[in-house]
Amino acid sequence: MSSLSAVSRPALRHVLTHLLTPLLMCLGMGIAYLSAFHAPAPHRLPVAVVGQGPQAQALAHTLQDKAGDALDVTTLADSDAARSRLLDRELVAAYVPDAGTPTLLVATANSETSASAAEKVFTRVAAQQDKPLAVQELTPLSAGDPTGQGLFFLLVALSIGSYGSVAVLGAAGAALTMRVRALLGLGVALVVSLFGAALAGPVFHLVDHGLFGVWAMSWLYSAGIIAIGTALHTFLGRWTTLTMMALFVMLNFTSSGGIFQPELQNGFYAALHSFWNGAGFLEGVRDHVHFEGRAGLGGHVATLFGWLAAGAALLLLAARTERRRAAAATAPAPTAGEPAEEEMEEAVGV
Repeated sequence: MSSLSAVSRPALRHVLTHLLTPLLMCLGMGIAYLSAFHAPAPHRLPVAVVGQGPQAQALAHTLQDKAGDALDVTTLADSDAARSRLLDRELVAAYVPDAGTPTLLVATANSETSASAAEKVFTRVAAQQDKPLAVQELTPLSAGDPTGQGLFFLLVALSIGSYGSVAVLGAAGAALTMRVRALLGLGVALVVSLFGAALAGPVFHLVDHGLFGVWAMSWLYSAGIIAIGTALHTFLGRWTTLTMMALFVMLNFTSSGGIFQPELQNGFYAALHSFWNGAGFLEGVRDHVHFEGRAGLGGHVATLFGWLAAGAALLLLAARTERRRAAAATAPAPTAGEPAEEEMEEAVGV
């Protein structure tokens, strides 16, 4: 005799079906994080050699030949040009040869891991010339974020607060109209962004100026996630959580540039970095706080607005879908022997 009664079998099937979500989360997180982070390697890492003479040209050509696709080596006329390119985030490092002590110019706020990769390369270059390498930092970081990666963990906190709220708005708030849920979503995003600004500023001192801009981008980022998730719940139901994890954790954190910039990742995550909302937030905050908005802040803010606009469009579509479902559910069924409305119209030739 079977150990499972007829009553328990449906319950077991129900549990097993719901276990698919955490198991797929485990698999998806493992694939996403390991494929993005397990073997970082430079790919056309943009660096420069400073100097106008033949020695600088020869050094640049030698570096490029030895590195192949790992580096993208250019030459610049002077240190001022190198500083400008670094602060525009077009370079990771610039090597200034010197008869005594060569100097490597870096902007660690752009990416600590990319700057470290460049420093390893040019430390070997200086060592081959029996000279010590001096490193000059152009973007000093705040005392609360000495590695520059604290902003990435701020992104993580904002994301969890945002997509975690979607389950409540979509399930517990299902009895509310979509307009009310959308307004609640804006309110939740405001609270999440205020939490983020407090953590980034007075609590952990990740940023020591520009906090208003950090808060504004946090609200945009959170509102976009909540809008998209609230709308998707109408179509996906209980699969919304898995979808949100895929969109705003698996693909989002890995492509944000928080751990490795695109030049240290494979082409898939490098491509996502160009338009995903996490990258838009993180690079926008970096531009605003560390580079005075000169390195493309407007484009990153536009990315955040684009995701919010996509969320608004999905909310409108979801609201329309819910109205249709409600109308279909309340429409009286035709009585037996009475033709339906469509049949009536066909019969009279409408």
